[in-house]
Amino acid sequence: TAAEHQGVDRYLYQLRLSDDVLLDVMTRFQAEMVKGLGRDTNPTATVKMLPSFVRSLPDGSEKGDFLAVDLGGSQFRAHRVKVFADGKQSSQLESKFYPTPKEVTEGNGTELFDYIADCLSDFMETKNLKHKKLPLGFTFSFPCKQTKLEEGVLLAWTKHFRVRGVQDTDVVSSLRRALQKHKDIDVDVLALVNDTAGTMMTCGYDDQRCEVGLIIGTGTNACYMEEMRHISLVEGDEGRMCINTEWGAFGDDGALDDLRTEFDRELDLGSLNPGKQLFEKMISSLYLGELVRLILLKMTKEGLLFNGKVSTALLIKGKIEMEHVSAMEKDKEGLSNTKEILTDLNLFPSEEDCVAVQHVCTIVSFRSANLCAAALAAILTRLMENKKLLRMRTTRRRLRAALQPFLLPLPVLRQVRDSMRAELEYGLKRETQAEATVKMLPTYVCGMPDGTEKGKFLALDLGGTNFRVLLVKIKSGRRRSVQMYNKIFAIPLEIMQGTGEELFDHIVQCIADFLEYMGIKGSRLPLGFTFSFPCRQASIDQGTLVGWTKGFKATDCEGEDVVDMLREAIRRRNEFDLDIVAVVNDTVGTMMTCGYEDPNCEIGLIAGTGSNVCYMEDMKNIEIVEGNEGKMCINTEWGAFGDNGCIDHIRTKYDREVDEGSLNPGKQRYEKMTSGMYLGEIVRQILIDLTKQGLLFRGHISESLRKRGIFETKFLSQIESDRLALLQVRRILQQLGLDSTCDDSIIVKEVCGVVSTRAARLCGAGLAAVLEKKRENQGVEHLQITVGVDGTLYKLHPHFSRVLRETVKELAPQCDVTFMLSEDGSGKGAALITAVAKRLHNIGQK
Repeated sequence: TAAEHQGVDRYLYQLRLSDDVLLDVMTRFQAEMVKGLGRDTNPTATVKMLPSFVRSLPDGSEKGDFLAVDLGGSQFRAHRVKVFADGKQSSQLESKFYPTPKEVTEGNGTELFDYIADCLSDFMETKNLKHKKLPLGFTFSFPCKQTKLEEGVLLAWTKHFRVRGVQDTDVVSSLRRALQKHKDIDVDVLALVNDTAGTMMTCGYDDQRCEVGLIIGTGTNACYMEEMRHISLVEGDEGRMCINTEWGAFGDDGALDDLRTEFDRELDLGSLNPGKQLFEKMISSLYLGELVRLILLKMTKEGLLFNGKVSTALLIKGKIEMEHVSAMEKDKEGLSNTKEILTDLNLFPSEEDCVAVQHVCTIVSFRSANLCAAALAAILTRLMENKKLLRMRTTRRRLRAALQPFLLPLPVLRQVRDSMRAELEYGLKRETQAEATVKMLPTYVCGMPDGTEKGKFLALDLGGTNFRVLLVKIKSGRRRSVQMYNKIFAIPLEIMQGTGEELFDHIVQCIADFLEYMGIKGSRLPLGFTFSFPCRQASIDQGTLVGWTKGFKATDCEGEDVVDMLREAIRRRNEFDLDIVAVVNDTVGTMMTCGYEDPNCEIGLIAGTGSNVCYMEDMKNIEIVEGNEGKMCINTEWGAFGDNGCIDHIRTKYDREVDEGSLNPGKQRYEKMTSGMYLGEIVRQILIDLTKQGLLFRGHISESLRKRGIFETKFLSQIESDRLALLQVRRILQQLGLDSTCDDSIIVKEVCGVVSTRAARLCGAGLAAVLEKKRENQGVEHLQITVGVDGTLYKLHPHFSRVLRETVKELAPQCDVTFMLSEDGSGKGAALITAVAKRLHNIGQK
């Protein structure tokens, strides 16, 4: 009846496990595995995670003649196995089965091992093997603690075994002792195997991807291949080893109490090992029949089955066995099996009884399968995570290998500093100057501002993609101040790379616009021309272009005087006149601006699109300029450092690729390693290489990654910002057309970091050389000096300035350096240089 059915369901609902509960079981088992693997947690762990010392699956090269004995199932078995290494993975198996009577499974140890030895001797007799010396594998399907393949200490009997005097002893020695009593056979016990590991090995022989073994029968267990570095109970971190989980004991500490029913508790109390192997008792076939019996008994007592009549058979432990349960569940068509089995048990079932009993069998075996699957899912998840970790470790290792050449240890940086120092000297000496790569150009700027400068000055600033014209009003005395007005004009690419005439006509056009705009077209103002390209000067108001850098390519300019070219363009236009007083390099301008605030500033550094340094050198050291009195500012043009190959040992393949793809291959090698214009390009080359290696962007090189120059320095600064979460890094990469995972973003951030850190350290090494030179010039133990700095890399990058300062401290420890940010060196600085030049010129005339 329906009412009775509800009664049945009331009993069985606690045996039904929802997906959420099963997921929870999986999580619990994962935690147990971790406990079992840890050296400190293993002693108290219920799931023992025993190392099997089986370190690899078969690879097909195995061959020979072997014996095996197998204890732990319902029968004892002896086998002879022949394995052929014929490339076909073939083997031959001959077996014989022996009973395991109760006096053997519940007797004492000596009797058990003598029985095994007798059976083996009998087997070898029947197979005519007594004359052969054969290796033996001993399958012993109980939890053993192994320290090597050929020994195992029994931890506890399980299933239907309870033999005295064996627990805590080595079962291999016991078997060897029993075998020695048989003088007529020569057998070498080579391996103690758990049936679970054996299962995995058999399948692994046919399928290399088999990494898990599962037994679900009389007992239940699982094994799998674990990474050695996670097995803290065994020495060594390389490779893998099969772990026998012994998961039957899962729950022995109460971890599954909330899922165990009254029937599970009752079954456990009546078993050979109460309180032990609780998971196994919920799922292995040895116990399922008993569970069904206990449920049926209780239901009958409550009048829900068999009209409430309890037969003696229902009261006998073990009376319902697994084969009964299976047979009753098979009754999909009719109920004949169920009726027959129940009748044999002296129960007289109605149709409804048969349906209810079937229902009970199904639910019990379903729960068994579900629980087993949950624990297996935990193992599979762990294997998956191990593989992911392994992939990540491989990625990390290969990433480290790719980035290793960018990490410059102190000794290498000292070498760079010393090389730079030598190159500075070459550039100053008359006989080596012509060949020197670091040109050490005299600027004819011989004084710093003294505060008396005043008047109106024009400044032009050409050095990048924009061009500026400025009007600078300088006031002296107590109300000392500098006021500036400026206008920015773009320089189109076709003009940057057109003819020299077009370029200078464009510049004059821009000046005319500005003078018109400021309403000062009539007055002939003194002008400072910031021209941020290497120039050779013979006086302050002329400069011969040594060579274009930074993407400029205008024709007919190299080797020409830029002041002449500017004067001619003004004449061609014939609208206004200017007094061109000084050609200024932006680096010198930077030093001058800071010098206006701090007289101790005698070095200028630019770390931006380009990279350069200037400093005040003693006239007596500048052999290519007449005179030994006072100082003159030297524009080192250190970007060309290394063009003679002196730093080739620290250049990477990526630096070479960037150089080869640039507008000036082989030139400005140091600049290409330290300046903003090239860092993004180095990053891009590394990312392409890592992607080719399959370490990034799923191995797919997108269109945008193929584009030169997509990585602007500002992106590097953004990506490396500490305030940026990985999500935002991903967003920046997406803007660049790079679809990245979180792992990708971590790698990209790391690559950017390595490249910009190297740039800052190399820059620091160069600066240390200049500082040491200044210190020796002054002949002091300790130098106190200010460095004026400008450039986007220094100002905007989150770590560049800090790394630069730290490197300088390490490489020039006797110099106490103050870094001062320059305010518009190319504009204000040019005006100040012009003002100082005017002042010195007037003194000279007087």
